[in-house]
Amino acid sequence: MITGRDYLIAGEIGILTGIFALVSLFFINISFPYDKVAVPLGIAVLWVLGVWLGGFLGKHVAPFFTQFGKFAATGFFSASIDFAALNFISYLTGITAGVVVGWINIPGFLLAVLNGYVWNKLWVFKSQTRFRSLIDLNLVWGKGGVFSDFPKFLLVTVIGLLLNSGVIILLTTYISGLGFTAQIWLNIAKVAANALAMIWNFAGYKFIVFRK
Repeated sequence: MITGRDYLIAGEIGILTGIFALVSLFFINISFPYDKVAVPLGIAVLWVLGVWLGGFLGKHVAPFFTQFGKFAATGFFSASIDFAALNFISYLTGITAGVVVGWINIPGFLLAVLNGYVWNKLWVFKSQTRFRSLIDLNLVWGKGGVFSDFPKFLLVTVIGLLLNSGVIILLTTYISGLGFTAQIWLNIAKVAANALAMIWNFAGYKFIVFRK
């Protein structure tokens, strides 16, 4: 069941997703009028609508859609962190292809892992820890076993990392950029990699890590 608190959290996540998305847009030289406002607010609205749609489908089609709507919002939030870190490191190093791309992909992925664990544990798959909004994130460091599922979460996510990096290496090294610049093709490859990893991660988190 989707509540008002879920919509509040989705909006907060959407704004943060938009802020990190702006970082990536800066490094690939994409901008448009009022983007600093339009991107965060637009994504916030989309995430709220996505959570509503998940709740609607969960009620009328299959219950898992309720979780998947929230999982998608948190997944894109983590992905925005991952993309921002990858683009920043790529900009600093000049690396856009080759096996070494797999290495510069790791820091952002690890940041996304930690972020994803907290949100999946406390919101998407709902542990017994009470969670109202971003202001409750201090509960992560309190008692109550918030990190009790982290080893399983890390195992599932490492497999996702291997899938993620493997797809990026394959697409950037062995497939033509189809006329795109190297930086933009790197981001296109990252989108494809994240889509595959998201499917794996949702299944792993639901049936292995946070199984009730």
